[in-house]
Amino acid sequence: MYAVIDACGKQYKVAEGDLVFVEKLEANEGEKVTFDQVLLVSDDGKVKVGTPTVKNAKVEATVVKQGKAKKIVVFKYKAKKNERRKQGHRQPYTQVKIEKISVKASAKSEEEA
Repeated sequence: MYAVIDACGKQYKVAEGDLVFVEKLEANEGEKVTFDQVLLVSDDGKVKVGTPTVKNAKVEATVVKQGKAKKIVVFKYKAKKNERRKQGHRQPYTQVKIEKISVKASAKSEEEA
């Protein structure tokens, strides 16, 4: 079983037990986080695609750690002008472990089956 979630403006394909690096979340290590923006859920070949999200679907995760990525160097210069600027940046991230993917069947879909 896997799902595609929308977290912090980016899409991630996740399965239970995965460790995923997402943009920084305001949560402490060990806290539970729930992602409600589930765009797609696949379970044993049955695929549910949301319009835009799958109703009654959620992904539960636990925050493993907060950290910063490797430093990137931004270097700007203008030729022949003696104008140079060097700047570094470390993007903050949150590492989460996917605990559970759940989709509650609605009453309408049970009647159709």
